[in-house]
Amino acid sequence: MHHHISTIGNRMSMFNWTERPASALDNGGVIAPDERLPWGHTGVMGIQHLIAMFGATVLAPILMGFDPNVAILMSGIGTLIFFVITGGKVPSYLGSSFAFIGVVIAASGYSGSGPNANIGLALGGIIACGALYTLIGMLVQAIGTGWIERFMPPIVTGAVVAVIGLNLAGVPIKNMASNNFESWMQAVTFLSVAAVAVFTSGMVQRLLILVGLIVASIIYAVFTNVLGMGSPIDLSGIASAAWLGAPSFTAPVFTGPAMLLIAPVAVILVAENLGHIKAVTAMTGRNLDPYMGRALIGDGVATMISASGGGTGVTTYAENIGVMAATKIYSTAVFVVAAVMAVVLGFSPKFGALIQAIPLPVMGGVSIVVFGLIAVAGAKIWVDNKVDFSDNRNLIVAAITLILGTGDFTVKFGEFALGGIGTATFGAVILWALIGKKR
Repeated sequence: MHHHISTIGNRMSMFNWTERPASALDNGGVIAPDERLPWGHTGVMGIQHLIAMFGATVLAPILMGFDPNVAILMSGIGTLIFFVITGGKVPSYLGSSFAFIGVVIAASGYSGSGPNANIGLALGGIIACGALYTLIGMLVQAIGTGWIERFMPPIVTGAVVAVIGLNLAGVPIKNMASNNFESWMQAVTFLSVAAVAVFTSGMVQRLLILVGLIVASIIYAVFTNVLGMGSPIDLSGIASAAWLGAPSFTAPVFTGPAMLLIAPVAVILVAENLGHIKAVTAMTGRNLDPYMGRALIGDGVATMISASGGGTGVTTYAENIGVMAATKIYSTAVFVVAAVMAVVLGFSPKFGALIQAIPLPVMGGVSIVVFGLIAVAGAKIWVDNKVDFSDNRNLIVAAITLILGTGDFTVKFGEFALGGIGTATFGAVILWALIGKKR
């Protein structure tokens, strides 16, 4: 009986943050995961995290022909699941993962515009991936992370992360601009984002994707709606959409080929999540390794629940870790607030219509930046861990991995095809096992 009471006590304690005044941030102070600022401040920070995840969480479903409203809703539900499973100890937002895009397009034969007719097949594959991911989490929970780190040192994880960005490079350039005018508009968009990134400061700078997108959309509207070039922005959908309503859920369909194609993405998600939690450990000075297994399980369960309603596979978001690094606020309360807001937005068709109204070239321009940032994040892992490229082992692993992923090297095992990101991930792990340093 006593044991039972204490577990209820522990369950409740995840919602007991120690309140700190805003002045605690002066002179390089930080707000730890189990602390929080007053609720007013926490609310504003929650909005910032919502905006930080927003661009990529909405972009990923659009690129795969999924419903963005469902993705937003599921990202909120997923983040709350993650919070509960990690006992409120790991500050993180779970948003749409880009690692799935390549394999989902391959599994569903998606043409690149409008709703995806074979979304069910992709969802079944994403659930299979979430299940594998959860199992790896349980294994980590039981025996620790040492074995993963042995297989995936920084040279491998850096290359795998870089490849996710590089593999997707062709999507905005080939599919998101249909003529010369639209290509120029993509250039205007990434220049807008670049200008915001470099010439602004504070909050605006941290929201570079969002602000860049708004600026580029206004410029696009001037050229099309006012000057009559290209296809104008259509706002009629926003006006006619309801403020409140359920998003359009889709049921998964389970087929062998799609599940085999998509499940291996779990390896990438593990690498991503490990890297992110290590980053948060380094920033907060709190050792989160004991929660690593739980974090992987939380992300796996959130991915399965998301895909069971038509959402994307989810992962811990580097964008939100970037916000934490900039603000020094690592409170998990902020993520609970952001998640609840995302769930509310998910039930607003008007909000979904607003996203749909963003011109495709502008989305393309933003994608170029986002995918580039992912590629550079991989290189940053190498720099941060001081990977030595004068060592041929490191050189060969990185060289082969990058080209397999970028050129979309595909190998078939009977019915089962493994695309660029998969071959690059497994290639990097296997190459390292064959030629890496003997310990």
